[in-house]
Amino acid sequence: MANNELRIPLQTPTTETIESSTFLKACFNGTNAFLGMGLMTVPYALSSGGWLSLILFFLIAFMTFFTAILLKQCMDTDPSIRSYLDIAEQAFGKKGRIIVLIIMNIELYLVDIGFLMLEADNLHKLFPEFIIKLGDLIVNGRQLFVLITALIIFPSMLLIDLSLLSYVSATGVFSCLIILISVFCVGLFNGVGFHEKGRLMNVKSLPTAVSLYMVCFAGHSMIPSIYTSMRNTYQFGKVLLFSFILTTLTYLATAMVGYLMYGDSMESQITLNLPTNKVCTKVAIYTTLLMPITKYALILNPVATAIEGGLSEKYKNKRSVQWMIRVGLLISTVIMACVFPYYESLMAIVGSIFVVSTSFLLPCLCYLKISSDLRCGWKFEQMGIVGIFVFGTLAGVLGTYLSVSDLVT
Repeated sequence: MANNELRIPLQTPTTETIESSTFLKACFNGTNAFLGMGLMTVPYALSSGGWLSLILFFLIAFMTFFTAILLKQCMDTDPSIRSYLDIAEQAFGKKGRIIVLIIMNIELYLVDIGFLMLEADNLHKLFPEFIIKLGDLIVNGRQLFVLITALIIFPSMLLIDLSLLSYVSATGVFSCLIILISVFCVGLFNGVGFHEKGRLMNVKSLPTAVSLYMVCFAGHSMIPSIYTSMRNTYQFGKVLLFSFILTTLTYLATAMVGYLMYGDSMESQITLNLPTNKVCTKVAIYTTLLMPITKYALILNPVATAIEGGLSEKYKNKRSVQWMIRVGLLISTVIMACVFPYYESLMAIVGSIFVVSTSFLLPCLCYLKISSDLRCGWKFEQMGIVGIFVFGTLAGVLGTYLSVSDLVT
């Protein structure tokens, strides 16, 4: 997300910020924005919904690609639009900007909490008896690994420039592919096999599956910043197409491989099913450690920028202040990751509430409002947008209800 993404005033980023990413860097940033967050849970989503739920998976992939194009078209209507919040303000004024500000901040914040929880769960599986003693204080279990993960992430929090983060993003994309290959090798060479048939459909858990599928494509809040960071913005359509194709195929392969390996006994994270004494399992889990390193700072950067935007001119551009804000956010997410119980419940809530809002509802509403005075004769397009809006609303309501119910029972 651009450095001015979450500031309340409409401001134009500097030329250095806008014209810093090549086509290749933008592809890495775009793919990294979508690929990764749902990788661990997409086999569980398939297990929850059954094989026919893949129809909804492809439908969600297509709809989110379409809404990403809508965001681009919103930005093309006015050169002063540089961010997701600018789009919301152009459509609905300052109140719309503030509402989107709140939704987007919470979504990004919860996503990073999820990354910490994911790493802690997998490390605890590898080293269940690992403890640290500091005098009379003994730290062990999941909370210990949350702290270790935060220490690993810390250096990436010192990167402020999005173009620098794109180099780290390249590592994030490759790490996801390594995890997929490692899981496949466990099934192929370590005696697990791909013999589970699974179920055709599980209607009762279908809303949960849809919510987790939505999490796989939860990168729309970062689309405007990737667009404005490109040197040649006319190539952005190709960037989106590349990112969505690679993301969709990787998620699909991971879901099918995991479900064929473990069927209905699938855990909430695919790595929790893998036998810990196998080399391929250790490769998958150790590679998972790279995911928060490569994605955490990129995702949390807009939230930090929002705080900077509320500071006086004397402090907002100081590097030491920027670092302090980011470290403070890191500490707060560590605390939340230690107290929240279940990773899959958090991800389902993120998908059914916040991803539905930022990736389905808001792009449709903003596009319809902004383009209402500029376009005519687009009835089929309008019907498609309304269909996406209805689908997102129904999926969000049902998914939220089931996620919260599972959490409190």
